[in-house]
Amino acid sequence: MDVTTWTYILVGLSFSLYIGIAIWSRAKSTGEFYVAGKGVPALANGMATAADWMSAASFISMAGIISFAGRDGAVYLMGWTGGYVLLALMLAPYLRRFGKFTVPDFIGDRYYSGWARFVAVICAIFVSFTYVAGQMRGTGIVFSRMLFGDMETVMGMTPVNAGVVIGMVVVLFYAVLGGMKGITYTQVAQYCVLIFAFMVPAIFLSIQMAGTPIPQLGFGGGTEGTFLLDKLDGLSEELGFAAYTVGQKSTVDVFFITAALMCGTAGLPHVIVRFYTVKKASAARSSALWALLFIAILYTTAPAIAVFARTNLLNTVNKASYEEVPEWFQKWENVGLITFDDKNGDGLIDYTGPKAEEMGLPVNELTIDRDIMVLANPEISKLPNWVVALVAAGGLAAALSTAAGLLLVISTSVAHDLVKKTFKPDLSEKAELIWARCAAAGAVVIAGYFGIHPPGFVAQVVAFAFGLAASSFFPAIILGIFSKRTNVVGAISGMVIGLIFTASYIIYFKFVNPSANVVDNWWFGISPEGIGTLGMLLNFLVTIVVSRLTPAPPIEVQELVDRVRYPRAASGDDDAPVLEH
Repeated sequence: MDVTTWTYILVGLSFSLYIGIAIWSRAKSTGEFYVAGKGVPALANGMATAADWMSAASFISMAGIISFAGRDGAVYLMGWTGGYVLLALMLAPYLRRFGKFTVPDFIGDRYYSGWARFVAVICAIFVSFTYVAGQMRGTGIVFSRMLFGDMETVMGMTPVNAGVVIGMVVVLFYAVLGGMKGITYTQVAQYCVLIFAFMVPAIFLSIQMAGTPIPQLGFGGGTEGTFLLDKLDGLSEELGFAAYTVGQKSTVDVFFITAALMCGTAGLPHVIVRFYTVKKASAARSSALWALLFIAILYTTAPAIAVFARTNLLNTVNKASYEEVPEWFQKWENVGLITFDDKNGDGLIDYTGPKAEEMGLPVNELTIDRDIMVLANPEISKLPNWVVALVAAGGLAAALSTAAGLLLVISTSVAHDLVKKTFKPDLSEKAELIWARCAAAGAVVIAGYFGIHPPGFVAQVVAFAFGLAASSFFPAIILGIFSKRTNVVGAISGMVIGLIFTASYIIYFKFVNPSANVVDNWWFGISPEGIGTLGMLLNFLVTIVVSRLTPAPPIEVQELVDRVRYPRAASGDDDAPVLEH
């Protein structure tokens, strides 16, 4: 069977499974819609957390950006992995102990203010929409090539946009119907699909290129007495690219991007809420460890996939005759994600780097969307068609699992934190559930728009979301847990200034004046992907200074902070929540 047939079969079976689980586990109460009734086993929650965490950026874009950026791409590995550890060890136990299931809930009660809750809701919605745009974009990319590769338009839309619309419909169904309960068990299935889909081609390629079935060893190994990384360095330099293992970013920018990703992780509301779906705090800790194990499988494999993909691409494409390019090239070109411009008219594809001219090489004629590398890699390497289709199913699982979690955060922020807690405190549970589902439906439509008009490639868009989370939520959460002196005025001031500063910097360099987006124009050499760290430091500074210049929080709030931080001493029961809904 051809790739398209295999893709229809595998994607159809996986989607049927997701929808079936959503119907079986549909939410019947707000508790089930928001936190799955707090009855999810630790192992299942660990798998769901891993699927929620490993978005389209992890599955599709991370290996792609590493394959293009080389060593500089390691900032995504370090930032996202380190951020999860930070979240699991420093924040999750305390937030779980607090007894609330949303970040705005925590901020509203900790800072004893409806205004603080309102600002946190706006931050949560802003961050979540930025993040979900990357997931919708990833969905569109998978659909465009794997299902619509031979079509110029689909229902009057480009293949990528048509793919975004299909993804919207699917995620709308199981997110709105099942809520957190349906999403959780759907994400367990999605983790199984995505990790199998990621590892199978990785093992094939590791055997093919390094002679070992373990990709992590293949990454540092090689064949015929030559290390794979040395071979890739040589190929890159011959074609005018920088050596793959030599970084191009400044140390300052690497530090700021990594810190923004780490601290942004700890402020991501769709991951934090995962620790409320288990029965008690000890189960939250266990699920965090399971999730870290499940995440590590993919994250330690991604650099190997990047090296395999880059090596195969350079060997396959450069100096190939355009008239004889393989089918995979033509199909990606059809959907606009590969572009060839025969500048010298010789009919050969010249894929060269920025140093090509000074080396006497032809100017680069090929433009490749880095988000296609993981999806195209099995085809470039001539792996079986079913493996190619399997990767497509895995990419969709990764994108849809995270999109569902983010949409739930948006619906919860609107229905629970905004409508019920701010404007209509007497709202019935049934009415609140209706509000939540309507908010999720509206969020899907807006997310689809951003997926069709994304501000960058998938990993870059997600990096912006992490920067926004770092500059808004992270200081408020950290100081809310570890500083009794931090008050409502300081927290609101810090969140507003941190978010406005970071968003303004990103918007200016990415939208208002994109031509200025070069290192010479960046403040202190910090890129838009890393500016969230500076926004976070500004947030910390403003929050601390303003809190010291204004009255201290009420005594009962200071005592609450003590009980959250020292649960055994306070109550003798580590699992009993300090506050209940």
